[in-house]
Amino acid sequence: MNNVYRGSKEFPFPKKVHFVGIGGIGMSALAQMMLDNGVSVSGSDLEGSPVTEMLEAKGVVVNIPQVAENVPEDAELIVYSDAVPEGNTERMRATELGIEQRSYFQALGMVSEGKRTVAIAGTHGKTTTTGMLARVLKDAGASPTAVIGSIVKDFKSNYLAGTSDLFVVEACEYRRHFLNLSPEVLIVTNIEFDHTDYFRDLTDVQDAFRTLMERVPSHGLIVTDATHPNIAPLLEKVVAKVVDYTKEASFTLKLPGEFNQMNARAAAAAARFVLVKAPEFSLEHFDLFLTASLADFHGTWRRFEYKGKTKNGAEVYDDYAHHPTAIALTLAEVKKRTTGKVYVAFHPHLYSRTRDLFDGFSYAFTNADIVYIAPIYAAREIEDGTISSMLLAERIAAHGTEAHAAESFEEIETLLAGATSGDSIVTMGAGDIYKVADALVDI
Repeated sequence: MNNVYRGSKEFPFPKKVHFVGIGGIGMSALAQMMLDNGVSVSGSDLEGSPVTEMLEAKGVVVNIPQVAENVPEDAELIVYSDAVPEGNTERMRATELGIEQRSYFQALGMVSEGKRTVAIAGTHGKTTTTGMLARVLKDAGASPTAVIGSIVKDFKSNYLAGTSDLFVVEACEYRRHFLNLSPEVLIVTNIEFDHTDYFRDLTDVQDAFRTLMERVPSHGLIVTDATHPNIAPLLEKVVAKVVDYTKEASFTLKLPGEFNQMNARAAAAAARFVLVKAPEFSLEHFDLFLTASLADFHGTWRRFEYKGKTKNGAEVYDDYAHHPTAIALTLAEVKKRTTGKVYVAFHPHLYSRTRDLFDGFSYAFTNADIVYIAPIYAAREIEDGTISSMLLAERIAAHGTEAHAAESFEEIETLLAGATSGDSIVTMGAGDIYKVADALVDI
């Protein structure tokens, strides 16, 4: 069965687009989508990465670093990453040239308006859930287009090209960006206080999700943990049907952990709703098909990813976890499969998050034996002297887990050299701590 959902609308973009910050995981996916739709794409970033290398292999011109001369004078649109400020040299050049500019999420919203959108939101698990759902719908012949927040091993990309009007997209709550989308189906995996540099508190986060949920139309679907205290109050005025994914049966998966079971259940509930609308797809054997598809899903880059072994035989994992809950859940699973010690190299992401969730971080490493903390990844923020990796290490140690602040990745690599067979090493964080895992693995 092929192309269940034909009839996508004309792709709503001009013929020449330049991406500022093209190495971003979402930006690179959108760039690939435009390339597949006949748009001439160029881009720039501050430094190269596996993502920019992937784009270059597909024929995209990627300029490193960012300078005004990178902007083509005949570009018709500039798409910029959320991390790129208005004062960026390429954005200022685009202003001089009179080129229209849109943020990544505004551009994504333009795609969403013309397609049947399935959006996956939540504090944790949305990337894996998006990848799982895209894989299931692809296997069913629904030919979805998908934009995913990491490189999915099954597709070898963060983008899946489709020919139907079905659009599967990871939806980020930061700065209420997901309100640019027009979802017919919405998955909300969970809701916690995060992005503390923008949201005031949990109530503010919930308000953003409530607005999104209430936008799902009456013929649509919301898939969520409907009885969770952080979510249940938000469903009072929704008009869409609500399905509780926690009621789904468990699955046999390649991916470990109860958190991945929950991701699979959410993907399954959404897939059932989407596919029942396809007359060519029989639901008679849906459960058997779904089980087989999810069982063969191989996971995504930096989501509890097994990297290999060090030269001394220690197992190495890499994970994107940068919130206390995700850290604790991942380390609990690592502890189960480790006979020796669990070593963690943690890269805190943002001063604001580290400071505002400080107590949560201090307890999140109880399943580790030794924690090495890299300097805080500043990203868009300026250090104000109120928080540091040293302070976090001291608080973690006060709760009974050995913890040390390190000055560099190189120092962490040296400190981890003592791990041996039976031990596990986990690099964790939303920055580039994965480079430590790559360096440690004996290729």
